[in-house]
Amino acid sequence: MTRNADDKEQESVTFLLEECKKGNRRAQYKLYKQYSKAMYNLAYRITNSREDAEDILQETFIECFRNLASFRFESTFGSWLKTILINKSINFMRKKKLTLVFSENLPDVEDENTDDDKIDYEITSVHKCIEMLPDGYRVVLALYLLEGYDHSEIARILGITESTSKSQYSRAKSKLRNLLKNKMYG
Repeated sequence: MTRNADDKEQESVTFLLEECKKGNRRAQYKLYKQYSKAMYNLAYRITNSREDAEDILQETFIECFRNLASFRFESTFGSWLKTILINKSINFMRKKKLTLVFSENLPDVEDENTDDDKIDYEITSVHKCIEMLPDGYRVVLALYLLEGYDHSEIARILGITESTSKSQYSRAKSKLRNLLKNKMYG
């Protein structure tokens, strides 16, 4: 009987977690390297700030390593870590009074002249337009579309109703379409 790649990866993560519990710094570094990029990207999508995302990433891993004994393997380590990161990101936004405001007013999209090839330009345009969305729209869009959470999970995480999550997602898509249309054809 052969093991599939997921079993081997989980076994590797389990070994690293056990070593981290013993205070093994190399294991902590390996775990950090394995998960930091994805976690940083998520923090950035929520906060819309590179510096804040870096701070939240560091705080998340510090909390993770401090509380590793509470990880019960009831979910994957990545899911547990992601939950910590999302909570830290949302709390950060609340502390900085960057409340999840659902606004109809968006700044104008600036024209950008570039010699990049068309695909790079379009990807850059999508990223810039997502960054222009109001915080509430952007967070719901990122959690649903990019992270794969369903609306009931998003509602629980953000402390809103499921219908609010659905409406914010719908409004986010609509705003994003309009921003992209203006950017591409404006």
